[in-house]
Amino acid sequence: MRALKPLLLAGTCTLAISAQAAVPEQCQTVRFSDPGWTDINVTNALTTTVLKGLGYDTSIDLLSVPIGFKSLQNDDIDVFLGNWMPAQQKFADQYEGGYERLRANLKGAKFTLAVPDDVKEKAGVTSFADLDKHAEQFDHKIYGIEPGAPANNLIQKMIDNDDFGLGDWKLVESSEQGMLSQVSRAERRDQFVVFLAWEPHPMNLQHDLTYLSGGDDYFGPNYGGATIYTLTRNGYSDDCSNVGTLLDNLQFKLDMESQIMGRILNDGEEADEAARTYLKAHPEVLSAWLDGVTTVDGQPGLPAVKQDLGL
Repeated sequence: MRALKPLLLAGTCTLAISAQAAVPEQCQTVRFSDPGWTDINVTNALTTTVLKGLGYDTSIDLLSVPIGFKSLQNDDIDVFLGNWMPAQQKFADQYEGGYERLRANLKGAKFTLAVPDDVKEKAGVTSFADLDKHAEQFDHKIYGIEPGAPANNLIQKMIDNDDFGLGDWKLVESSEQGMLSQVSRAERRDQFVVFLAWEPHPMNLQHDLTYLSGGDDYFGPNYGGATIYTLTRNGYSDDCSNVGTLLDNLQFKLDMESQIMGRILNDGEEADEAARTYLKAHPEVLSAWLDGVTTVDGQPGLPAVKQDLGL
Protein backbone atom coordinates (compact mmCIF):
# COMPACT_ATOMS: atom_id res chain seq x y z
CA MET A 1 0.00 0.00 0.00
CA ARG A 2 2.89 2.32 0.74
CA ALA A 3 4.13 1.84 -2.81
CA LEU A 4 0.72 2.73 -4.21
CA LYS A 5 0.44 6.05 -2.35
CA PRO A 6 3.16 7.88 -4.34
CA LEU A 7 1.62 6.53 -7.54
CA LEU A 8 -1.80 7.81 -6.54
CA LEU A 9 -0.36 11.20 -5.64
CA ALA A 10 1.50 11.34 -8.92
CA GLY A 11 -1.66 10.47 -10.78
CA THR A 12 -3.60 13.18 -8.93
CA CYS A 13 -0.91 15.76 -9.73
CA THR A 14 -0.90 14.72 -13.37
CA LEU A 15 -4.67 15.18 -13.60
CA ALA A 16 -4.44 18.59 -11.93
CA ILE A 17 -1.68 19.73 -14.29
CA SER A 18 -3.66 18.38 -17.26
CA ALA A 19 -6.76 20.30 -16.15
CA GLN A 20 -4.81 23.51 -15.70
CA ALA A 21 -3.30 23.05 -19.13
CA ALA A 22 -6.72 22.82 -20.82
CA VAL A 23 -6.14 26.43 -21.88
CA PRO A 24 -2.55 27.44 -22.74
CA GLU A 25 -1.02 29.72 -20.13
CA GLN A 26 -0.47 32.54 -22.63
CA CYS A 27 -4.23 32.52 -23.33
CA GLN A 28 -5.38 32.76 -19.73
CA THR A 29 -5.26 36.58 -19.80
CA VAL A 30 -7.34 38.23 -22.53
CA ARG A 31 -6.37 41.81 -23.47
CA PHE A 32 -9.02 44.22 -24.78
CA SER A 33 -8.94 47.67 -26.36
CA ASP A 34 -11.47 50.39 -25.51
CA PRO A 35 -11.63 53.76 -27.33
CA GLY A 36 -13.53 55.28 -24.39
CA TRP A 37 -17.03 54.89 -25.85
CA THR A 38 -19.85 53.83 -23.56
CA ASP A 39 -21.12 51.20 -26.00
CA ILE A 40 -17.71 49.53 -26.07
CA ASN A 41 -17.48 49.87 -22.28
CA VAL A 42 -20.67 47.78 -22.30
CA THR A 43 -19.57 45.06 -24.72
CA ASN A 44 -16.18 44.79 -23.05
CA ALA A 45 -17.87 44.51 -19.64
CA LEU A 46 -20.27 41.80 -20.83
CA THR A 47 -17.43 39.80 -22.36
CA THR A 48 -15.00 40.17 -19.48
CA THR A 49 -17.75 39.23 -16.99
CA VAL A 50 -18.26 35.98 -18.89
CA LEU A 51 -14.52 35.35 -19.17
CA LYS A 52 -13.97 35.89 -15.46
CA GLY A 53 -16.72 33.34 -14.78
CA LEU A 54 -14.73 30.93 -16.93
CA GLY A 55 -11.60 31.54 -14.87
CA TYR A 56 -9.78 33.95 -17.19
CA ASP A 57 -7.97 37.14 -16.26
CA THR A 58 -8.70 40.19 -18.40
CA SER A 59 -7.23 43.61 -19.03
CA ILE A 60 -8.61 46.63 -20.89
CA ASP A 61 -6.41 49.35 -22.39
CA LEU A 62 -7.94 52.75 -23.16
CA LEU A 63 -6.71 53.37 -26.72
CA SER A 64 -7.83 55.59 -29.58
CA VAL A 65 -9.09 53.73 -32.63
CA PRO A 66 -5.89 54.10 -34.70
CA ILE A 67 -3.70 53.13 -31.74
CA GLY A 68 -5.99 50.18 -31.12
CA PHE A 69 -5.49 48.97 -34.70
CA LYS A 70 -1.74 49.44 -34.33
CA SER A 71 -1.79 47.50 -31.06
CA LEU A 72 -3.57 44.59 -32.72
CA GLN A 73 -0.94 44.63 -35.45
CA ASN A 74 1.84 44.60 -32.83
CA ASP A 75 0.16 41.82 -30.77
CA ASP A 76 -0.11 44.20 -27.80
CA ILE A 77 -3.84 43.51 -27.45
CA ASP A 78 -5.95 40.49 -28.36
CA VAL A 79 -9.49 41.75 -28.96
CA PHE A 80 -11.31 44.87 -30.18
CA LEU A 81 -15.12 44.67 -30.07
CA GLY A 82 -15.73 48.14 -31.55
CA ASN A 83 -14.89 48.05 -35.25
CA TRP A 84 -17.69 50.37 -36.48
CA MET A 85 -18.02 50.06 -40.22
CA PRO A 86 -18.02 51.90 -42.54
CA ALA A 87 -16.93 54.73 -40.20
CA GLN A 88 -13.55 53.04 -39.52
CA GLN A 89 -12.91 52.04 -43.14
CA LYS A 90 -9.86 54.31 -43.29
CA PHE A 91 -8.14 52.50 -40.41
CA ALA A 92 -9.33 49.09 -41.57
CA ASP A 93 -7.63 49.74 -44.91
CA GLN A 94 -4.52 51.28 -43.37
CA TYR A 95 -3.87 48.28 -41.12
CA GLU A 96 -5.17 45.60 -43.48
CA GLY A 97 -3.33 42.35 -42.82
CA GLY A 98 -2.52 43.39 -39.25
CA TYR A 99 -5.69 41.95 -37.68
CA GLU A 100 -8.45 39.40 -38.22
CA ARG A 101 -12.15 40.25 -38.48
CA LEU A 102 -14.15 37.46 -36.86
CA ARG A 103 -17.81 38.42 -37.17
CA ALA A 104 -20.41 41.17 -36.83
CA ASN A 105 -21.32 41.46 -33.15
CA LEU A 106 -23.98 44.17 -33.60
CA LYS A 107 -26.17 45.08 -36.56
CA GLY A 108 -28.59 47.94 -37.09
CA ALA A 109 -26.64 50.73 -35.39
CA LYS A 110 -27.36 54.20 -36.74
CA PHE A 111 -26.29 57.84 -36.36
CA THR A 112 -28.03 60.84 -37.94
CA LEU A 113 -30.53 63.63 -37.16
CA ALA A 114 -33.79 62.80 -35.42
CA VAL A 115 -36.96 64.42 -34.11
CA PRO A 116 -39.43 63.26 -31.44
CA ASP A 117 -42.27 61.17 -32.81
CA ASP A 118 -44.72 63.94 -31.89
CA VAL A 119 -43.04 66.24 -34.42
CA LYS A 120 -43.45 63.59 -37.09
CA GLU A 121 -47.11 63.12 -36.18
CA LYS A 122 -47.93 66.84 -36.03
CA ALA A 123 -45.97 68.10 -39.02
CA GLY A 124 -45.00 65.06 -41.08
CA VAL A 125 -41.28 65.66 -40.56
CA THR A 126 -39.55 62.45 -41.64
CA SER A 127 -36.63 63.67 -43.74
CA PHE A 128 -33.92 66.34 -43.91
CA ALA A 129 -35.90 67.95 -46.74
CA ASP A 130 -38.87 68.52 -44.39
CA LEU A 131 -36.96 70.58 -41.83
CA ASP A 132 -36.89 74.00 -43.49
CA LYS A 133 -40.64 73.86 -44.13
CA HIS A 134 -40.99 74.25 -40.36
CA ALA A 135 -37.97 76.45 -39.70
CA GLU A 136 -39.85 78.83 -37.42
CA GLN A 137 -41.16 76.02 -35.24
CA PHE A 138 -37.63 74.61 -34.94
CA ASP A 139 -36.32 78.14 -34.22
CA HIS A 140 -33.80 77.56 -37.05
CA LYS A 141 -31.69 75.40 -34.71
CA ILE A 142 -30.12 71.96 -34.88
CA TYR A 143 -28.78 70.64 -31.58
CA GLY A 144 -25.44 68.86 -31.70
CA ILE A 145 -22.96 67.44 -29.23
CA GLU A 146 -19.62 68.72 -27.96
CA PRO A 147 -17.69 71.35 -29.99
CA GLY A 148 -15.25 69.79 -32.44
CA ALA A 149 -17.14 66.51 -32.78
CA PRO A 150 -16.97 65.15 -36.36
CA ALA A 151 -20.78 64.90 -36.50
CA ASN A 152 -21.08 68.60 -35.65
CA ASN A 153 -18.69 69.36 -38.48
CA LEU A 154 -20.98 67.48 -40.86
CA ILE A 155 -23.98 69.53 -39.72
CA GLN A 156 -22.05 72.80 -40.05
CA LYS A 157 -20.93 71.81 -43.55
CA MET A 158 -24.56 71.12 -44.45
CA ILE A 159 -25.51 74.59 -43.19
CA ASP A 160 -22.58 76.26 -44.95
CA ASN A 161 -23.58 74.58 -48.22
CA ASP A 162 -27.23 75.63 -47.73
CA ASP A 163 -28.26 72.04 -48.37
CA PHE A 164 -31.95 71.31 -47.73
CA GLY A 165 -32.44 75.09 -47.43
CA LEU A 166 -30.67 75.12 -44.05
CA GLY A 167 -28.28 77.97 -44.83
CA ASP A 168 -29.91 80.32 -42.30
CA TRP A 169 -30.05 77.69 -39.54
CA LYS A 170 -27.70 77.49 -36.57
CA LEU A 171 -25.85 74.56 -35.04
CA VAL A 172 -26.14 74.62 -31.24
CA GLU A 173 -23.13 72.80 -29.80
CA SER A 174 -23.45 71.28 -26.35
CA SER A 175 -22.55 68.20 -24.37
CA GLU A 176 -24.41 64.96 -25.03
CA GLN A 177 -26.36 65.40 -21.79
CA GLY A 178 -26.98 69.08 -22.52
CA MET A 179 -28.41 68.18 -25.91
CA LEU A 180 -30.68 65.51 -24.45
CA SER A 181 -31.84 67.88 -21.72
CA GLN A 182 -32.92 70.28 -24.46
CA VAL A 183 -34.86 67.46 -26.12
CA SER A 184 -36.63 66.68 -22.84
CA ARG A 185 -37.49 70.36 -22.31
CA ALA A 186 -38.87 70.66 -25.82
CA GLU A 187 -41.04 67.60 -25.34
CA ARG A 188 -42.41 68.88 -22.03
CA ARG A 189 -43.22 72.24 -23.60
CA ASP A 190 -44.71 70.70 -26.75
CA GLN A 191 -42.02 72.39 -28.89
CA PHE A 192 -40.21 71.23 -32.02
CA VAL A 193 -36.59 70.06 -31.77
CA VAL A 194 -34.14 68.36 -34.17
CA PHE A 195 -30.90 66.90 -32.90
CA LEU A 196 -28.15 64.31 -33.33
CA ALA A 197 -29.28 60.84 -32.33
CA TRP A 198 -27.74 57.39 -32.44
CA GLU A 199 -28.42 53.82 -31.49
CA PRO A 200 -27.46 52.00 -29.33
CA HIS A 201 -28.01 54.63 -26.64
CA PRO A 202 -30.51 54.94 -23.77
CA MET A 203 -32.08 57.96 -25.52
CA ASN A 204 -33.92 55.38 -27.64
CA LEU A 205 -35.57 53.98 -24.52
CA GLN A 206 -36.30 57.37 -22.94
CA HIS A 207 -37.73 59.08 -26.05
CA ASP A 208 -39.88 57.98 -28.98
CA LEU A 209 -37.72 59.06 -31.91
CA THR A 210 -38.00 59.37 -35.66
CA TYR A 211 -34.64 59.16 -37.44
CA LEU A 212 -34.67 61.38 -40.52
CA SER A 213 -34.05 60.03 -44.00
CA GLY A 214 -32.22 61.80 -46.80
CA GLY A 215 -28.92 62.59 -45.05
CA ASP A 216 -26.94 59.92 -46.88
CA ASP A 217 -24.41 62.37 -48.34
CA TYR A 218 -23.41 63.41 -44.83
CA PHE A 219 -24.12 60.50 -42.50
CA GLY A 220 -24.20 57.59 -44.93
CA PRO A 221 -27.03 55.32 -46.10
CA ASN A 222 -29.54 53.58 -43.87
CA TYR A 223 -29.74 56.48 -41.39
CA GLY A 224 -26.00 56.53 -40.95
CA GLY A 225 -26.21 52.78 -40.53
CA ALA A 226 -23.30 50.82 -39.14
CA THR A 227 -22.31 47.26 -38.42
CA ILE A 228 -19.90 46.61 -35.56
CA TYR A 229 -17.35 43.82 -35.90
CA THR A 230 -15.10 41.87 -33.55
CA LEU A 231 -11.39 42.07 -34.40
CA THR A 232 -8.51 40.06 -33.00
CA ARG A 233 -4.77 40.02 -33.44
CA ASN A 234 -3.62 37.70 -36.21
CA GLY A 235 -3.74 34.03 -35.25
CA TYR A 236 -5.52 34.61 -31.96
CA SER A 237 -8.37 32.14 -32.55
CA ASP A 238 -5.85 29.48 -33.55
CA ASP A 239 -3.65 30.15 -30.52
CA CYS A 240 -6.54 30.54 -28.05
CA SER A 241 -9.34 28.52 -29.58
CA ASN A 242 -11.60 28.49 -26.51
CA VAL A 243 -11.81 32.28 -26.34
CA GLY A 244 -12.00 32.28 -30.13
CA THR A 245 -15.14 30.15 -29.92
CA LEU A 246 -16.66 32.59 -27.42
CA LEU A 247 -15.85 35.56 -29.66
CA ASP A 248 -17.37 33.74 -32.64
CA ASN A 249 -20.54 33.23 -30.60
CA LEU A 250 -20.85 36.76 -29.24
CA GLN A 251 -23.69 38.78 -30.69
CA PHE A 252 -25.19 41.80 -28.96
CA LYS A 253 -28.51 43.58 -29.44
CA LEU A 254 -29.41 47.25 -29.64
CA ASP A 255 -31.84 47.22 -26.73
CA MET A 256 -29.37 45.19 -24.63
CA GLU A 257 -26.63 47.79 -25.09
CA SER A 258 -29.03 50.70 -24.63
CA GLN A 259 -30.33 49.28 -21.34
CA ILE A 260 -26.86 48.73 -19.91
CA MET A 261 -25.66 52.13 -21.14
CA GLY A 262 -28.62 53.67 -19.31
CA ARG A 263 -27.50 52.10 -16.03
CA ILE A 264 -24.03 53.57 -16.59
CA LEU A 265 -24.97 57.03 -17.86
CA ASN A 266 -28.16 57.65 -15.89
CA ASP A 267 -27.74 55.59 -12.73
CA GLY A 268 -23.99 55.99 -12.23
CA GLU A 269 -23.22 52.28 -12.18
CA GLU A 270 -19.81 50.95 -13.16
CA ALA A 271 -19.81 49.06 -16.46
CA ASP A 272 -18.94 45.72 -14.83
CA GLU A 273 -21.75 46.09 -12.29
CA ALA A 274 -24.26 47.04 -14.99
CA ALA A 275 -23.19 44.08 -17.14
CA ARG A 276 -23.58 41.61 -14.26
CA THR A 277 -27.00 43.02 -13.45
CA TYR A 278 -28.13 42.57 -17.05
CA LEU A 279 -26.79 39.02 -17.35
CA LYS A 280 -28.43 37.98 -14.08
CA ALA A 281 -31.74 39.33 -15.39
CA HIS A 282 -31.27 37.83 -18.89
CA PRO A 283 -29.36 34.55 -18.44
CA GLU A 284 -30.92 33.20 -21.63
CA VAL A 285 -28.26 35.00 -23.71
CA LEU A 286 -25.53 32.88 -22.13
CA SER A 287 -26.55 29.60 -23.76
CA ALA A 288 -25.69 30.77 -27.27
CA TRP A 289 -22.59 32.67 -26.20
CA LEU A 290 -21.14 29.70 -24.32
CA ASP A 291 -21.98 26.99 -26.84
CA GLY A 292 -18.81 24.88 -27.12
CA VAL A 293 -16.93 27.04 -24.61
CA THR A 294 -15.20 25.63 -21.52
CA THR A 295 -13.66 27.04 -18.38
CA VAL A 296 -9.90 27.53 -18.16
CA ASP A 297 -9.59 24.05 -16.66
CA GLY A 298 -11.69 22.39 -19.34
CA GLN A 299 -15.06 22.15 -17.53
CA PRO A 300 -18.41 23.09 -19.15
CA GLY A 301 -18.58 26.86 -19.41
CA LEU A 302 -22.29 27.63 -19.01
CA PRO A 303 -22.81 26.25 -15.47
CA ALA A 304 -19.56 27.86 -14.32
CA VAL A 305 -20.61 31.32 -15.51
CA LYS A 306 -24.10 30.93 -14.07
CA GLN A 307 -22.59 29.92 -10.73
CA ASP A 308 -20.29 32.95 -10.80
CA LEU A 309 -23.33 35.17 -11.41
CA GLY A 310 -25.19 33.57 -8.53
CA LEU A 311 -27.81 31.98 -10.76
